[in-house]
Amino acid sequence: MQPGVAVNTLVEFCARRDVAELTPDALGPVDVVILFGGSILAGGDVFARAIADRVAGHFVIVGGQGHSTDALRDTCRNVLGWDDVDGRSEAALFDRYLRERHGVEADRLETASTNCGTNVRNALELLAAERVPHRRIVIIQDASMQLRMHACFRLLAPDLEVVNFAAHQARVDEHLRIVNPPLGMWSPERYLTLLMGEVPRLTDDEHGYGPAGRGFIAHVDVPAPVREAHAALLAAGVGESRAADPRWA
Repeated sequence: MQPGVAVNTLVEFCARRDVAELTPDALGPVDVVILFGGSILAGGDVFARAIADRVAGHFVIVGGQGHSTDALRDTCRNVLGWDDVDGRSEAALFDRYLRERHGVEADRLETASTNCGTNVRNALELLAAERVPHRRIVIIQDASMQLRMHACFRLLAPDLEVVNFAAHQARVDEHLRIVNPPLGMWSPERYLTLLMGEVPRLTDDEHGYGPAGRGFIAHVDVPAPVREAHAALLAAGVGESRAADPRWA
């Protein structure tokens, strides 16, 4: 399998979108849309359009500080020219981005979570504490982490109906260059590392995050083509799986 094909196989698996577009007609009734702060800036654009189109009754941004926060802060400095981002949570940065770039704002922010599990747990606790209806929600996360975020919701709130809409589905060409990179896109090296790190995490064995392993997420079926793509990239020496950062455990 060619490396570019292998990377795009991982993108197709991880960057799940259950609808073609975030519009009222495509979605039907939705209680809440949640943007998770592990996304690139383009996720803020997707979220802003959802707010402008009023696709749901409530809009929430979730994200404290985790493995992608420093990258988001760097993007805010280098792309947006902000020089006061140190110590700012992901949710606070995206909230400012929405206000300044799009003239819209979220209803609520969650600023204490540090990883996928606390993202979901804190979001659910916030919605429950403020008595926000959340029978059917849309979640927006980075392409690399969308599927895992959904698996965490399936574990912690199995009766909740979740509609996936990854912030982007950026592909690469045969030279592993990102095609039409969205705003704030990761470097190709980081993107590949994030994608490759998801396969062992999603694999439900003693090393993964599923019930047979660490119990962080619900069971996920990893299809053979995805396993083969991951193995092909490892064999070719292209990229490596992202190691978990103990600071955000």
